[in-house]
Amino acid sequence: MLTFAATHAGDTLALMTTMGQTQRVVGAEAAPAVLRRRLPVGAEVLPAGGVHFRVWAPVATRVEVVLEVGPGAPDRITLTPERDGYFAGLVAAAAAGTHYRYRLDDGPEPLPDPASRFQPAGPHAPSCVIDPGRFAWTDDTWSGRPLAEQVLYELHVGTFTPEGTWAAAARELPALAALGVTTLEIMPVAEFPGGFGWGYDGVGFYAPTRLYGAPDDFRCFVDHAHRAGLGVILDVVYNHCGPDGCYLRRFSPAWFTDRYRNEWGDALNFDGPDAAPVREFFIANAGYWIDEFHLDGLRLDATQSIHDASADHVLAAVTRRARQAAGRRTVVLIAENEPQDVRLLQSPAQGGYGLDGAWNDDFHHSARVALTGRREAYYTDYGGTARELVAAAKWGYLYQGQHYAWQRKRRGTPTFGIEPARFIAYLQNHDQVANSAAGLRLHALTSPARLRAMTALLLLGPWTPLLFQGQEFASSGPFLYFADHSAELAPAVRRGRAEFLAQFPSIAAGPVEQLPDPADRATFERCKLDTGEREMHADVLALHRDLLALRRADPVIGAGARLDGAPLSDDALVLRYFDARHGDRLLVVNLGAQSELTIAPEPLLAPPEATRWSVVWSSDDPRYGGAGVIAPETDAGWHLPSESAVLLAPEPRA
Repeated sequence: MLTFAATHAGDTLALMTTMGQTQRVVGAEAAPAVLRRRLPVGAEVLPAGGVHFRVWAPVATRVEVVLEVGPGAPDRITLTPERDGYFAGLVAAAAAGTHYRYRLDDGPEPLPDPASRFQPAGPHAPSCVIDPGRFAWTDDTWSGRPLAEQVLYELHVGTFTPEGTWAAAARELPALAALGVTTLEIMPVAEFPGGFGWGYDGVGFYAPTRLYGAPDDFRCFVDHAHRAGLGVILDVVYNHCGPDGCYLRRFSPAWFTDRYRNEWGDALNFDGPDAAPVREFFIANAGYWIDEFHLDGLRLDATQSIHDASADHVLAAVTRRARQAAGRRTVVLIAENEPQDVRLLQSPAQGGYGLDGAWNDDFHHSARVALTGRREAYYTDYGGTARELVAAAKWGYLYQGQHYAWQRKRRGTPTFGIEPARFIAYLQNHDQVANSAAGLRLHALTSPARLRAMTALLLLGPWTPLLFQGQEFASSGPFLYFADHSAELAPAVRRGRAEFLAQFPSIAAGPVEQLPDPADRATFERCKLDTGEREMHADVLALHRDLLALRRADPVIGAGARLDGAPLSDDALVLRYFDARHGDRLLVVNLGAQSELTIAPEPLLAPPEATRWSVVWSSDDPRYGGAGVIAPETDAGWHLPSESAVLLAPEPRA
């Protein structure tokens, strides 16, 4: 457990507050001389009883904590001012379950706590004191998994089950473990307004949204996941605040800055005047999720919009704090970064931020063009060729400083020397499925055989693969953008969504009315998974399950073996994993028509000496809906069935 202080002392803080003389202590005859907090701000239940409140409010000269419901209520207690705009105080009568807010000076209404651990009635209502120590964890032996062993599964709690709760999602954990994924990547859960939403407009950064259950329900989900052998990482948004329910500016305008452009609103202030408490708030937040919810890592949203010119970038500090909070456990830090800045993956010694992995949109964009043939908007700069897919397997990003026509500028940075496993590859995710008129899944946009072949490339490739909820059984439900904002904001959100999608000519040509209304609850309900489709689409489920079992059990695939690859045509490619001990593996993928390689001057196709290639797995297996398995290598050359993938291993030549 980390402890924090009222003032900065580098990255580590220790709070020492003399009670009784400068602070009002309610209902206590004597106060401890030294107080240790888990977090620098918020309401914390103390082991000896009572609750310590601390808030940063430099705009105020006087701050009261208003106890409204529960232990100690009703009451109003004046907090003691500290240096740098903080106010704090110990309230002996308060306890877990107390509902409270802060009143600044003689403000007309009290405000929820910026560091609230729970908002039972939403972001505009009182905050609730939570005691994280009450939960009885059973995961003492869980140590986490390094990125190289991961198969990620992105899910949205509200649509993952009909109930949309942590408890309901926990019932699906055995099925996910049986599928072969290793870690669940949860879309953001920080408190946001309304009855449904993606979570990227969060305003309660420390408060898991009440829509999915209480904080202990989240903890229970993680505990059950660890018992099932699954890790859990959380998508966090440190680049902006939602437009509704954010009260930070009422406590200080220094939360935000106008020095940087942010497409979602005002940029957060990580390097300007009075930035220290803002940095402390978000750095501590990273450790909070790891510490109090036993999470196995974080996915950092849109890091290109986290602006910081400090010598110690806030992303580097967030990464350190998360690892410090994990202690002996292994945690994984993953970034989304549209410009593809390699500094995120470089070590601090190299001037980087030390994250473990990064999402690779380049692979997705090329793979989607290969599957659908459509090149518009941000797919314009991709041909979907075998050459691109091989390059993604070997080098991660495809754009590493070349001109990028869609943006009319250069994009990306060199990734040479970075292990392929540090790039997260996917065919579907929440953004890419929803960035269409109807939110259709890929199986509705391409042929079954071609998708089987591309799925084999995804799950047997050298990168870290990610699946999106329902992908493993070809969910017939769409995934659309939905957000339940206020009546004043909803029309603007709908217009903004239409303007964003207008970059696709195929969407812009149609009437705006064709787009699902994000604020319509029916839009949200349409996105809920029907897990009964696992049985209806058993062949698709078997495909994913068998590929993940192969990735896990094969001593070469997924084991970090040396890799090389080459295009065989515009539509076909070969990847070769070199392993002298267990024998090489050859993955041959053909996304086009049947072809015969009677001339095959490609050394990667040659089997090791005195061996021939034997089929280990094929996407043409009838169990997956294929037409039947044919060995691709013959004495006359290579036969590549249309839209197929085959994994080969050497066997002694007769």
